[in-house]
Amino acid sequence: MKPNQKEIKLPSYGGQALIEGILMRGRKYVVAAFRALDGSIHIEEEKLGGIYTNKLSKLPFLRGLVILWDALSLGMKYLTLSANIQSGEEEQIEGLSLYLTLFISISFSIGLFFVLPSILINILSRLITLSSFSINLGEGFIRLFMLIFYMWIIGKTSDISRVFAYHGAEHKTINAFENNVEINIENVKPFPLAHARCGTAFLLTLILISIVIFSFFGPMPLWKRIISRILMIPIIAMFSYEVIKWLGDHSNNILVKAVSYPNLLLQKLTTREPNEDMIEIAITAFNRLLKLENS
Repeated sequence: MKPNQKEIKLPSYGGQALIEGILMRGRKYVVAAFRALDGSIHIEEEKLGGIYTNKLSKLPFLRGLVILWDALSLGMKYLTLSANIQSGEEEQIEGLSLYLTLFISISFSIGLFFVLPSILINILSRLITLSSFSINLGEGFIRLFMLIFYMWIIGKTSDISRVFAYHGAEHKTINAFENNVEINIENVKPFPLAHARCGTAFLLTLILISIVIFSFFGPMPLWKRIISRILMIPIIAMFSYEVIKWLGDHSNNILVKAVSYPNLLLQKLTTREPNEDMIEIAITAFNRLLKLENS
């Protein structure tokens, strides 16, 4: 039976690949399906509350920060759970340990993509004479290069490559649903790996918007440059979320497709062609979510 798009509609902040699993997030529920060590499918689900039902999550721009922060903590929770399932451990990282892990992860990302490019361009500016505009622009392109290189290099590892394959299965399933076809393995397989609302697209959009915004900043010492970059991240993230949401809502427009093409192209680094077992996991999570959302 085909899903009725008029009755069933997922929000634009959908899913995430896990370790041997996939998380699907709807308006009211989140569902994660994992491939257990014995080959069976393990399902975890919970009702969303708090931030997701708060009025703040519906306010333009502010909703980006609210939803993205909770999505990070929720994603970390289920990523940890998926790792525990694969290792056979019953103990979960939660509470303070979970938020400490999340803090370390975010700090690493900020250091790699915002602090390090500032340091590198500062070193380069000491070797050759550059205008403040050239310094800011050069810093932005270093940031963009580091994002692409980082995604490329981690994708070379076998474990991450499998996560990227689950990422592809997630996208294929969502694409199949949005094209109003029956959700089964054979129907899902032909659909593309890329999706306009992907987190990869958000990261690229964030980097590109940061290049534009920071290019207008005047000259400043290194310590001020680093602080300004860190303080601007929430603002840039809010704009990036709204851009990705708008692009996703108008993905059938030919001009939007052209603008979105770099985002889709970058997803070649963060997705892999999934096997049928991976697609089965995606479909299991997705179908369970649809049932909960429409119960």
